[in-house]
Parts: sequence; C-alpha cells; structure tokens
Amino acid sequence: MTHNLPRRDVLRAAAAVGVGGVAATALSGTASAATPAKAQPAHHSGKLTITKQSFGKAPDGESVDLFTFGSRSLRVSQFTYGATIQRIEVPDRWGKVRNVHLGFATIDEYVANSPYFGATIGRYANRIAKGQFTLDGTTYQIPVNNGPNALHGGPIGFDKKVWKAVEIVEHDRVGVQYTYVSVDGEMGFPGTLTTVVTYTVNKRGELAIDYHATTDKPTIINLTNHAYFNLGGEGHDDIYDHVAQVNADRYTPTDATAIPFGPLPTVKGTPFDFRKPHTFGERINDGVQQILFGTGYDHNWVLNRKAGSPPSFAARVVDPKSGRSIECWTDQPGVQIYTGNFLTGSFAGIGGKTYRQGAAFTLETQHYPDSPNQPSYPSTVLRPGQAFDSTTVFRFSA
Repeated sequence: MTHNLPRRDVLRAAAAVGVGGVAATALSGTASAATPAKAQPAHHSGKLTITKQSFGKAPDGESVDLFTFGSRSLRVSQFTYGATIQRIEVPDRWGKVRNVHLGFATIDEYVANSPYFGATIGRYANRIAKGQFTLDGTTYQIPVNNGPNALHGGPIGFDKKVWKAVEIVEHDRVGVQYTYVSVDGEMGFPGTLTTVVTYTVNKRGELAIDYHATTDKPTIINLTNHAYFNLGGEGHDDIYDHVAQVNADRYTPTDATAIPFGPLPTVKGTPFDFRKPHTFGERINDGVQQILFGTGYDHNWVLNRKAGSPPSFAARVVDPKSGRSIECWTDQPGVQIYTGNFLTGSFAGIGGKTYRQGAAFTLETQHYPDSPNQPSYPSTVLRPGQAFDSTTVFRFSA
C-alpha cells in the first residue's frame, strides 16, 4: 500500500546536526477552571477559528491559558501548562462529533493525577536507565522517577512547565506556537535548551506538531507529545477492538524496567507484528515475556524509514464502530505505542467516566528509549550551532 504525505505549502530542507548527532527533517506550513473565564472573540481564517480563555493557575501561581483551535472537522483544545492537549474533537462516519482524547476538566486535576495526558514531553522522552548518561566524558545524573530509571525528563519535566504561547492565524492553518527555555542543569541535563513547539490544524483535518530546539552546550534531546487516543470517544469502552497497522519490521524489546536490551529483533512471529492490520486486543493476552513485562503494549517500534528523509507513514489506527481513523506520519526513527496498561480506574476524566486499563492508546513519535546509553541507536546528541527540527502529523478521518 502506498502512502503519500498530504501536500503542505513549504518543504524545509533536512537539518543534519553533525556526525552522530540527531538527524531530523521538518515540514512546515499547512499542516481549567471548572467554570473558565469568558473566551475572547474568535479569530476567523476561513472555517478555521481560534479562541483563548483562562484555565486557572499552575502550582506556582502562574496563569494558564487554554486555546481552542481548528474547525468542525478537527478541533483541538490545548493549554500552556505542559503545552498540553486537553481535547481533540472529530466527527464519526455519521457526522457526530466527539472528543477522542483523554483528559481532565480542571488544571488542578492535571497537577494531581495526570499520567502525561496530552503533554509535550522533554527534555528527554521515554526512559534513561538509572537516570544516567555520559556525554563527552562527563557523566550526568537525572533524578529517577520510574522505578530505577528516569522517565520523560525526570520528575519535573517539560510537562510541568508553563510555556509561552503565541497564536498562529493563517489562511490555511491555525494554532499555537509554544516556547520554553530549560536552563543549564535543570533536572541534571547540561546546557540551556530553547524549545519551540508549534501545534497547528489545517483544513484537511490534520494536526501538525513541529519541534525546534537549540542549545548552548552539548546535551541530549528527545521530544514527543503524549496524546491518549480513543477513537470511539473519551471514556467510551476500551480500544482493544481498534485495528492498527504499524510500518515497522523491528522493535526494541525491554527488560522488566522497560529499558531496551540486545539487538533489534524482527516483529515476525510475535504479537508486535502489525505490518498487516490487527486489533490491539487480538494478541495482547499472549503469554510472552514482553507482553508480561508491559502488562500489554508499551514498546518502541523501529520505523521503516531512512534517517534524514521527510516524514513518512508510521501508523494507522481505525475504530470499526465509529469509522474514525488516525494516520501518523513522522520523521522520527521510532514510535512508542502504549495501550493504557497502568490506568486503574482511580480517577474520572473530563466526561465523568473512570479510565481503566485499555482506555486509550498512544502514538509517541520519538527516538528509541535509553538511546544515550545505546551506541548502536540513532544519536540524540545536540550541540551548539546545531538545531533539532522534527515534524509529526496526525491525519483524522471517518
């Protein structure tokens, strides 16, 4: 099956960040409070609109803004604390619009409970073994927050910061550009890292995420968004009957602490083979060690793509009942797919229903877990004078 990335206005040249550095390419262009304050008037761009309102305050007292942008075919709500997606609203095959993203109604619930729902993740997404890595002969320690390992940048990652936001209103896209400056030594990482992440919706029903980052000292970087999708609707059944296809011949098996080990084996003959469509639930109860370690799927798939090439097809997931589908394109080397295995029903979401195991899936486009300690993996090193640039596109349809 041949996939062609939807045409966008501008093609940015590949950005190579040095031998052994991050190779990334980007496309740019087309692609709370319980009773929030009254929204500002919408800016109109054809059928695309954007509004801004208050979403309360972060734990340090800083104000948090909530933006809602897009059109009836795709509307995204996102706030500045963690540059976090709250809602993604899309129609089903009958035109009924539902929110297909897990989240909460208030900022306090995100602070107290959120397992990274919709957050922008950094400075290093996924896990670093024992929170340690060595760069140019110096060993750095990140505070551990996931058993013996550091997860998603440590206990106070980018998901717990208030980002500066600027609205984007153009004739064919609308959205928000977020900026966060992580100072040298924050969470143990070297270098002051300036990160700009732009979320836009266009008229073709695509959500594009463009990442850009620079540093003043050698450092490591791995950015993603941790969206939790349920195409049947937030809080509506589980996702085990969703049909998934992943463009990957290999994956990264892990130990019991979710740290990868050994070579990258083929998915052939394993529950990780989604080269042809399978439901998430079809093999999730297979008694193989990797499924037991993750209590389901919580693994990185090695995407079939050439480093430095433009975004290509990574995965597609379809909900047969509603007809909704999501297609993911990226220039990153991997995608972490997680089936909500550790949701326990201990809290209720924005729709008033509890989230239990299997309530959602993720498509976290990123570098492989623990890459700083795995010399054979694509490098995540970023140096002064270089830029990390990357794009992921989610296309919704029904």
